[in-house]
Amino acid sequence: MEHNIDKIYAQALNEIEHTTSIEAVQDLNVKYLGRKGIITRFLRNISRLPADERPQAGRRANEIKQQIESACHQKLAILEKDGPDFVKRIDVSLPGRVCARGTMHPITQITQQICDIFSRMGFEVVEGPEVETDYYNFEALNFPKNHPARDMQDTFFISDDIVLRTHTSPTQPRVMEKQQPPVRIIAPGKVYRCDSDLTHTPMFHQVEGLLVDENISFGDLKGTLTFFVHQMFDPDTRLRFRPSFFPFTEPSAEVDIQCVSCRGDGCRICSHTGWLEILGAGMVHPAVFEKVGYDTSRYTGFAFGMGVERIAMLKYRVDDIRKFFDNDIRFLNQF
Repeated sequence: MEHNIDKIYAQALNEIEHTTSIEAVQDLNVKYLGRKGIITRFLRNISRLPADERPQAGRRANEIKQQIESACHQKLAILEKDGPDFVKRIDVSLPGRVCARGTMHPITQITQQICDIFSRMGFEVVEGPEVETDYYNFEALNFPKNHPARDMQDTFFISDDIVLRTHTSPTQPRVMEKQQPPVRIIAPGKVYRCDSDLTHTPMFHQVEGLLVDENISFGDLKGTLTFFVHQMFDPDTRLRFRPSFFPFTEPSAEVDIQCVSCRGDGCRICSHTGWLEILGAGMVHPAVFEKVGYDTSRYTGFAFGMGVERIAMLKYRVDDIRKFFDNDIRFLNQF
C-alpha cells in the first residue's frame, strides 16, 4: 500500500512539472486532490488495511497530499507570472474600466493665456536659467551689492555669487546683451523667495515683459497693459497706475484692477478699497541700458512683471495660493 502511494506521488510531481498551462494545473489538482481524486480515494481505503498499518499509511498519504498541493501552488505562481496564456485569462465579459484623464494645471493654463495675449502683440517668449548669477539677478538690473533694495526680495543663496532667481527679469539683460533693439520679449518661469503664507510660497511663477525701441513712452506701457487686462479679464475691467519704486525702472508704477468680486464697490477680498494689485511696471532705468551697451539717448523701453498665481487667484476666485500646490484632485478637477 505504501509503495502504491509513493508511485502516485512520483507520477503527480512529473505531470505537474511538465504542465504548461494554468488550466492543466487546475485539472491535475482536481485529479489528485478533488473529492473523487486519487489521493482522496486512497485515504478512504485506508480503513481496509490491517489496524497496525493504518496510522503509518494515513500519515504518509496526508504528507503526500500536502506536497502535491504545494507543488500545484508553486506551478500556478510561475505560470501566472511568466505564462504564455496571460491573454487567455482576461475576462472579456467584464465591463470596461474608464481611465481617468488628467487636465492641464490652472497655473499652466494661466501662463499660456498670458503668453498668448502678448504673443498676439508681437512679443517673443524666451526662457532663462532658474539658478542664476548674482550679476544677472541683481547687478545688471541696477541692484548694486549691499544696496538696501536687495532686501525687497528674500533670496535663496547657493553661494555668494549664485542664487535661485528671485524674478525672471535676469532674462532681460541676457537677451539685450545678444540683441540690439528693437527688443520685445516676455519671460515666463519659476522663481524663488523665502516667503510662505496664504498669498506667498517659496516657489511661484512669474511672467516678465520687456519692450525696447526708439520713442517708447509710458503711454505705450499703459496701452499694452490695458489691452492685456481687458483680454485676461473682460473689457469692462478698469485699471489704474500708482507711483511705486523698482530699482530697474524709473518712473515705476503698481498696476491695480477693479475688484473682480465687487466690481469696485468694496468687499473683503479687496479690503473694501474696490481695487486689487496685479503687477508692477515702469520705464527701463538708463543704468540697465548702460550695462548692456544700449545708447540711452536713442532708445527707451518699458518693463513689467506679474505673478501667475496672483492672476490665477483673481481669475478663478481662489483665496489660498497653497491650493495650487497641494495636488488635491478635487480642487484641480474644477479646472
